[in-house]
Amino acid sequence: MKNIKLLQPAKIEFGAGCINQFVEDYLSQTCRKLMVLTAPPIMPLIEPVIQKLKDGGAEVTVYDKILAEPTLNEFNAIKDKARELQIDSVVGIGGGSVLDVAKLLAALVYSEQEAKDVFGTGFIKSRGIWMACIPTTAGTGSEASPNSILLDEEEHLKKGIVSPYLVADVVYIDPKLTLTVPSKITAETGFDALSHCIEAYTNKFAHEIIDCYALEGIRLIAANLERAVKDGNDLEAREALCLGSYYGGICLGPVNTGAVHALSYPLGGEYHISHGLANAILLPPVMAFNLESNIGKFANIARAFGVADQGSEKATAKAGIEYITALSERCGIPQTLTEIGIPSDKVDELAASAMKVTRLLVNNPREVTVEDAKEIYEQLF
Repeated sequence: MKNIKLLQPAKIEFGAGCINQFVEDYLSQTCRKLMVLTAPPIMPLIEPVIQKLKDGGAEVTVYDKILAEPTLNEFNAIKDKARELQIDSVVGIGGGSVLDVAKLLAALVYSEQEAKDVFGTGFIKSRGIWMACIPTTAGTGSEASPNSILLDEEEHLKKGIVSPYLVADVVYIDPKLTLTVPSKITAETGFDALSHCIEAYTNKFAHEIIDCYALEGIRLIAANLERAVKDGNDLEAREALCLGSYYGGICLGPVNTGAVHALSYPLGGEYHISHGLANAILLPPVMAFNLESNIGKFANIARAFGVADQGSEKATAKAGIEYITALSERCGIPQTLTEIGIPSDKVDELAASAMKVTRLLVNNPREVTVEDAKEIYEQLF
């Protein structure tokens, strides 16, 4: 086997109600000037937690304005505020955007490096302060990964930062925090997690260790996503999605994603389509494009979906793509770019932007040319 390096949080708490363990853990250590990054819909869920932290002697500042894909300018403003407050710790409580900002803030808050200078892999020089992640969606797996994504406003393109210094010190995965996530967001974030697992499993740089996480993530998400979309209070389904999302996050560091994510970035950067929705729409056609690269693996994905063998590996693999398309429809995911307001005459621009995401395209099991990218987009009109 080829060499591989997995970077994971030093401590992971998983289970309903484990956010209370975060309070206990935080108050038992030396940090006291805490910045809580979150979003407005999360505030009602965590107000008791914030009060307990304050009652225990912590100096807590809450920033709750991270509403969508975080931008470079927004991150810089948060960093300036954190420096002014002289924080010694940060916790992100929210979806992937919140967690990405928290991770990057912990690394750069007191650094001479600027975020714009560390796009790519391995450029962050050190970690500044203690940091915890508490996800409230089951999608990005950001709590498990060494990655952060920011939108570069000048280029209208989302860009990734990958570093060992972006791995959280502690992660608390509390499925109860996901019970109030609306069905639309549940579907989109679930497909994001699913795409992490599928792209890691079929990746040019796939590895046997990661394959185990990826296949189990695929199985958990495929079996439970529709349940959670239809009934948000189904705690068993929510637990399965949280675990599947975490497994997808583990896949991101050592293996990462491919063409689905690369082609989704221009949709988010230029048209502000949510990351999960963009991935959900692109997943079936990119799977079809990649199928010939490893028919056996795509057949295994179909089996993880619960698809019965179809008499041959290729037929089984194709049935898997049909399954994921049908699941997408049942979960209310739009099936065309037209439905989400993307003009068909923008295909050339989208393809040109996607080709800049070489960090991910190099991972794809089949080479993607600009003409290939155009053809995949055109299928979605």
